[in-house]
Amino acid sequence: MMAASLLRRDKRSTAAHLKADLQRADNSSGLRQLRELLDTVLDPERGSDPDPEGLDWCKWLLAGGDAFDEFCRTVRSYDNATLCGLVWTANFVAYRCRTCGISPCMSLCAECFNNSDHTGHDFNMFRSQAGGACDCGDGNVMKESGFCSRHRLKTGENVPSVPWDLLLMSEMVLPRFIITIIQYLRDGYTEPESAADRDLQKVLQQLEPHISFLEELTKMGGAMRTVLTKILTNQQTFKDLSMGQEENVFAKRNYEKYLSALKSSGLVSVEEKGAGGAGAGTATDTSAGALSLLGATAAASLEDSSKEEDQDGLQGVGQRKRVKLSSSTKDPSIMDTLKHKCFLEELLFWTIKYEFPQKMVTFLLNMLPDQDYKITFTKTFVQHYAFIMKTLMKSHESDTMSNRIVHISVQLFSNEELARHVTEECHLLDIMVTVLLYMMESCLIKSELQDEENNRHVVVNCGEALLKNNTYWPLVSDFINILSHQSVAKRFLEDRSLLLLWMSFVSYFQGMNLNKRELNEHVEFESQTYYAAFAAELEACAQPMWGLLTHCKVKETQDYTKTVVRYCLETLQMWFDAIGFLDEPALNQLTFHLPLHRYYAMFLSKGVKCQGLDLDSLLPDQEMLMKIMVHPLQIQASLSEIHSNMWVRNGLQIKGQAMTYVQSHFCNSMIDPDIYLLQVCASRLDPDYFISSVFERFKVVDLLTMASQHQNAVLDSEQERPMLEGALTFLVILSSLRIHLGMSDDEILRAEMVSQLCMNDRTHSSLLDLIPENPNPKSGVVPGSCSFEEMLSAVADFKAPVFEPGGSMQQGMYTPKAEVWEKEFDPIMVILRTVYRRDVQSAMDRYTAFLKQSGVNTGNPWPPYKERTPLHPCYRGLVRLLHCKTLHIVIFTLLYKIWMDHQNMSEHVLCMVLYLIELGLDNQVQDDKVEEEPCIEEHCHDSWFPGTSLLSNLHHVINFVRVRVPETAPEVERKRERERERETPPSTSSESATFGQSSRRLTGNWRENLREAQVFSLVAERRRKFQEIINRSNHEASQAVRPKSSSSRWLPPGSPPQLVTEILEIRESMLSLLVKLHQKLSAKQNSLSLSWLAEVDPAHHAHGDGLTAIERILAKAAARSRHSKRCLQEICGKVCPPVPPKKNSPGDKKSMDKEERRQRARERQQKLLAEFASRQKSFMETAMDVESPETDAVMDVGSAEPLDSEVLYDCVICGQSGPSTEDRPTGLVVLLQASSVLGHRCRSDTPKRLPTTDEERIYPEDTCGATHDVRLSLMQRYFKDSSCLQSVSVGWDGGVYVQTCGHTLHIDCHKSYMESLRNDQVLQGFSVDKGEFTCPLCRQFANSVLPCRPGRGIETGAWHTPSNKSLSTLVKEVEDLQEQLGIFPAESNLSKEMESVIKDIKNTTQKKYMDYGKNPGSPDNDFLFMYSVARTNLELELVHRGGDLCSGGASAAAKRSCLNQLFHVLAMHMRLYSIDSAYNPWTRLTQTTHSREPEFCDDERPEVPMLFRDVPSLLIIFILTMPQPLRKEHFTCVVKVLYSLQFTQALAALSIRFSREERLAWSNTGAAKKNMPNSDKSWESLLGHVISELTKAKDVYDTNSEEAFVLSSSVWSPQSIEFTLQQLCLPFLRLSCLLQHHLYGDSLPGCLVDEEFSLLTACLSLTSSVQSSGSMSSAACLDWNFNAFDLINQWCSEVVALSSTPSQQSVSLLVQDPQWAAPRLLHLPDNYNTIFQFYHRKSCTSCGKTPKDPALCLVCGAFVCLKGHCCKQQGVCECVLHSQHCGAATGIFLLVNASVIIIIRGHRFCLWGSVYLDAHGEEDRDLRRGKPLYLCEERYRVLEQQWVSHTFDHINKRWGPHYNGL
Repeated sequence: MMAASLLRRDKRSTAAHLKADLQRADNSSGLRQLRELLDTVLDPERGSDPDPEGLDWCKWLLAGGDAFDEFCRTVRSYDNATLCGLVWTANFVAYRCRTCGISPCMSLCAECFNNSDHTGHDFNMFRSQAGGACDCGDGNVMKESGFCSRHRLKTGENVPSVPWDLLLMSEMVLPRFIITIIQYLRDGYTEPESAADRDLQKVLQQLEPHISFLEELTKMGGAMRTVLTKILTNQQTFKDLSMGQEENVFAKRNYEKYLSALKSSGLVSVEEKGAGGAGAGTATDTSAGALSLLGATAAASLEDSSKEEDQDGLQGVGQRKRVKLSSSTKDPSIMDTLKHKCFLEELLFWTIKYEFPQKMVTFLLNMLPDQDYKITFTKTFVQHYAFIMKTLMKSHESDTMSNRIVHISVQLFSNEELARHVTEECHLLDIMVTVLLYMMESCLIKSELQDEENNRHVVVNCGEALLKNNTYWPLVSDFINILSHQSVAKRFLEDRSLLLLWMSFVSYFQGMNLNKRELNEHVEFESQTYYAAFAAELEACAQPMWGLLTHCKVKETQDYTKTVVRYCLETLQMWFDAIGFLDEPALNQLTFHLPLHRYYAMFLSKGVKCQGLDLDSLLPDQEMLMKIMVHPLQIQASLSEIHSNMWVRNGLQIKGQAMTYVQSHFCNSMIDPDIYLLQVCASRLDPDYFISSVFERFKVVDLLTMASQHQNAVLDSEQERPMLEGALTFLVILSSLRIHLGMSDDEILRAEMVSQLCMNDRTHSSLLDLIPENPNPKSGVVPGSCSFEEMLSAVADFKAPVFEPGGSMQQGMYTPKAEVWEKEFDPIMVILRTVYRRDVQSAMDRYTAFLKQSGVNTGNPWPPYKERTPLHPCYRGLVRLLHCKTLHIVIFTLLYKIWMDHQNMSEHVLCMVLYLIELGLDNQVQDDKVEEEPCIEEHCHDSWFPGTSLLSNLHHVINFVRVRVPETAPEVERKRERERERETPPSTSSESATFGQSSRRLTGNWRENLREAQVFSLVAERRRKFQEIINRSNHEASQAVRPKSSSSRWLPPGSPPQLVTEILEIRESMLSLLVKLHQKLSAKQNSLSLSWLAEVDPAHHAHGDGLTAIERILAKAAARSRHSKRCLQEICGKVCPPVPPKKNSPGDKKSMDKEERRQRARERQQKLLAEFASRQKSFMETAMDVESPETDAVMDVGSAEPLDSEVLYDCVICGQSGPSTEDRPTGLVVLLQASSVLGHRCRSDTPKRLPTTDEERIYPEDTCGATHDVRLSLMQRYFKDSSCLQSVSVGWDGGVYVQTCGHTLHIDCHKSYMESLRNDQVLQGFSVDKGEFTCPLCRQFANSVLPCRPGRGIETGAWHTPSNKSLSTLVKEVEDLQEQLGIFPAESNLSKEMESVIKDIKNTTQKKYMDYGKNPGSPDNDFLFMYSVARTNLELELVHRGGDLCSGGASAAAKRSCLNQLFHVLAMHMRLYSIDSAYNPWTRLTQTTHSREPEFCDDERPEVPMLFRDVPSLLIIFILTMPQPLRKEHFTCVVKVLYSLQFTQALAALSIRFSREERLAWSNTGAAKKNMPNSDKSWESLLGHVISELTKAKDVYDTNSEEAFVLSSSVWSPQSIEFTLQQLCLPFLRLSCLLQHHLYGDSLPGCLVDEEFSLLTACLSLTSSVQSSGSMSSAACLDWNFNAFDLINQWCSEVVALSSTPSQQSVSLLVQDPQWAAPRLLHLPDNYNTIFQFYHRKSCTSCGKTPKDPALCLVCGAFVCLKGHCCKQQGVCECVLHSQHCGAATGIFLLVNASVIIIIRGHRFCLWGSVYLDAHGEEDRDLRRGKPLYLCEERYRVLEQQWVSHTFDHINKRWGPHYNGL
């Protein structure tokens, strides 16, 4: 056994040995050895799971003795591929550039995109849904200019050719490796019925390393791919290995498994067919591999295919309909075979069987850059296509599988060359259409449209999973994809049999999802199948249609259109026959799906518009047109019914359907073709017939009577008005819409854009979305998207995003230009395009607002009338609609009814009637001689009007009209009164009554002037016309028109009052009615004077209300016809006082009143609501206005009170006003939050940059928080702990900030309020258990109540009087005050509340921010924390005021500040700690103490020297520990004493900055001045003194060797020293001043920056007058109560005594640099892509993985995983952890993959919005659009401002709990 001996040697040498053997000329022994070795190593029988050892062997063998990595590198160096071909899976970020793409599916990987230049291109980034591959380098899919630098070079030329021995082993070993994989796949496969599907997963998991290995090979480049292609496509190798040699039992058994798998898939292998398969070897067997599925059924249905039409009816209801294969389809005997001739085919077969495992898909796709492979693979794919779809239908994971299928097919079919090739060679189109048919046939049901019993039509059942889950989309998307190639589409359009098949496919959708109107009770179960129906029609019917239409643009393609139109008509005719349709649609049925009608319409439109076809040549006969118009018209009427609430019992879904039908993605495939089709019918059918059909469909025929009462058998009275409005509006749309009747594409785009913008301002992206694309779905581009931008800038102005102080984020919006409102606003287009009826109202409101603004003041403007583009000559017939007697009668009747105030008339009805008249005047019928003299009356016996021209009918007077009315009507009463004698002829017609009834002459003795009472019946007229047409079409009339006794149809249930015929005297013409309506509207008797006509100019009347509209019409009529002008002058001349329309009968009156009352109630309600809204708005503005200081929503507590009265507080809960008392304290509503804003301040003004490369870093060491921490720990190292804790403030990080909305409430009221909130189960955005609530008045977020101290608000009277005591007495008094022991207050409600607030304050921040002492929990610690709270609030207020007090006044922050109350609460708490008098710093500040050295024990550390102490902290400690209220004189005394310390510290800090020489010089100057008077108020002498004292300490000055201060090489002048000293003292002065402002209510005057110092010193009474700081001397403010030099000696000696501490440290403690810049967020790069590219693949620092949702902290730049479980600690996710660590529970994070900012505040979070906007000022949340985003500075400033001012909680409304999961 050679193999055994080989196995024992190591793999490397074996491989080398074999390779050498095989390179010889006679390599038979080598081959034998290799075969045996592989038999052993790759033996599939060895066990159930593949052996990793075998894989390892293969690697070594391939490398032939080298290391595998080496081998990979070598092979790569011979890579000759010119394509990138990188394959990616779902969720990968890729790019698409429409400028460079030839196919819209083109995509690039990030690397190729970034390496090529796409500036100014229309590109976007996207997350791949299904996976894809990079097209860089593929000239079929994209332009070469877009290739990246790497793929631009034709790399093929300069790559050396591959040495023959390099891949020798690969060619030998790989076939065996591949067959092994196949054998495992065969072996592991079990049919899903027998085993659970998870076994398949198991097999795949075991094979994972093997398939990954193949994938690795494909990545080695072109050389290896060529070898693989050879192996995969070589038929001989496959034959040898696949079936197994004779002796190999396993292989044989394995092969049988494969055959049985084939069989169970419904596919038969060729061998089994025996003789039948003789011809199977020929090329055709691939041809219809697809149809194999249909094998069994196909054969059976062949004999029927000749009589295709009748076949539908043959099956019983439940059975599946068989496939109709037209006879032209290929011979069915070869349809059910699938033969595998090479590895590739079988691999694909198993890939399908195993439902497209990701790894296999990636391997197959990775091979595509190899051209030979690409062609073979595409053919194989097509050959398996039917099988793929069959598997898909059965699959449980159809979604994933669909994505994987499309992942493959889009790579193959986007390439036109390839698509054409397989269409020709493999009959791809036949396969696709047949498979589509096969798919849909699995879910057909009998249609119930029209004739429910005998309907022979079948439709798809939208409830089936196939449609509901959109399982068909991969197939449809492939189909659309290949139809986008012109060569393929032309083939499709030329193949008659295919077109027929396609039409029968489309007819399955015709009439699907039928709705039946529920008349009795509400439907129980609202089906949502309509989603599936609309999606199916759009994707499976409309999109392929648009695809085909794009290739029918030129004259040469006329024949295609003619063919399609012919087939459409044939199929429609078959459909009408199948559903048993004659002339009337069935009642109460509605389907929105008529794809056949729409195909017909769109090809008609295209033919006329682009191909110069003559419309008449494409139209059928009149009878067919009548049928065609019925269903689209039914939809329009039903839309109106749905909006009139006639379908309410069908539930909400029916409204959903009506909305989807007109929605932007569907409208141009649904409502537009429908309306166009109706326009075509209207232009070719008899106009009277058409108009009467419309009114009958809309069920308002009964309403159109002159009588004041009528009966309507089909509508309730409240539905009559909306239905009539609907009918008229529809007629207006029909006669004025020009989308398919002559508008150019640009005009259409403009009209669409204007109508959308008029409804609302729109963002760019929503506009793109709302403008119906010309949906060639592949275009991915809006029609001529180049012109989209141009058009947009022509019609709209860009409104940049603005920021309201409330902080609501605006997007960049486009708003219509003024001239657009003026000239182009088209209400008709708006009505057509609105999904919600409220949008029409919104457009009108905006129009009204525009008119008001531009000064055209018209109380209540009507929709403006807009001139239309001229009609295309083909559609001239449409104008006849406006010039037919029927319409004129309707118009006349309606004008009369409105004038007479009949019920159910409305302003909208009048508006539409006038619109129709005006359209008629503007569109004259060409052949009319307009100026003919009026007809003599005698000629018009036949009907109401003499002719059809509107102009001449306008002035035709109608004298009498005969009507049928109920007996109870007022007309009858009046007649009885008149008691005329005459006989009434019996009525002859049984039709429903309209304008009078019979067409017989009236008999009887009438006065001579009555020639004829006008009578007319719409329905009868329509029947007559229909009959004529039918007879003309020489059909047997009897068969076509089933006689329906319509009277029985219209009779309402119950017995109505009898109808009586009456004759009304009218004597009006349309013109006279218009004039009277004008008088009625204007409420003036003679509103139109005779002179009016002379001066009118129609153009002037473009905008206005009803009066203007009437005037415009009268003017047009007068201008166009002399006769009308004469009539008008007569009418105006008579100025007859209008007959006041009598309120008819009491019953009628009642109903009128009811209607009016309703209307009034509605108006009242509107008014109330509006008033309420405006109140609410004004309240919100005052309450929520966080920024502007004008509003004083906050009571400036007590500032306006008369002097000694107590402050009164209003409780916002119980509304009572009163003082705060010990027993019933009042409190301020406050929000306590921990804040680290101060700690994040830096020294420099420029913010830190967010790192976007690996080199950049952010250093946190220089922040305020870090510096203070270092300082404290340094002190604690050398000094006594308790003393350290009084020498600094903490709270820079995690300090507690207190803010209020300024409202007060009783504390007991608050408690009951909290109880009620706790019981209120509504989900609030806050947690009541944590004490959170919203202020009952202004709804601002809060979490505690701060008790107000009883008594006067701000200290007044005696406390304020300036004292003239000397400083030394005051110093003594202060000392005595400090000595007073803290008196424990009596236990009262107030003190309890104060304690609970202190508890709240402590709970607000984390433990670590409160314990700084060596022994946690000590009183010192508590003490430090308390006074630091005060410090934090003061410092933050300073920050909010801009860092200085120059602005003065109560700033916005002061409005929210409650420092006065806070101070009292803290003071009360701090009095509990008395300071041990021995250590009281006050004494060390005001007198020299005797050395207490001996008292120290050795181990005790010294106290902190005064020069190291933080002066502001001392100030706060003193104020808080003295008894409250404190007299102002004492406060001033404390400030003065501390100022001298602060000044001395400033001198010391300054002296350290000097060089040695300077120090010497200044100390001499000082010494010289020491003996002058007032030397203690001159800085020279004091500075000299400090220097000389500190020099005693051994190395305070020596340590800083010179070079450290070379930086300050500039010489110190007296001015610069003075300036520096002022700068060093300012922070202390600012805080003192603020404190004084809050405690004593002193105002803060504003000033210039350079006067700040002197102003503050004056405020604090340190100096008397304000000077500019330049001339001001800081030392002049000093006021020493003790010898200055002695005190300074003492303070310096404390430092000198610290000989033990290393000098370096003590120096650093001396140098205090309190200047901090304002807090800033990080500086972000301008382009978002910079952030995205760097961070979205970056791995997390803590867990090392690439986070699914990476996030960045905008405060410190940390990179964290959002929601990542990898970085959880104790159940808290990383973002929340970081927010606690970095911002004391406030975090601001940028989500890298979404571009949004999310705020974490404590236990809540909210989405803040985005600071990155695209070029149109819009956010792109989740990067869905993928357009380039740029930083919006304003937004970022707002974010920063909210962070600094701590107003996130107030401004952002949508908070939710995060449960530590972020």
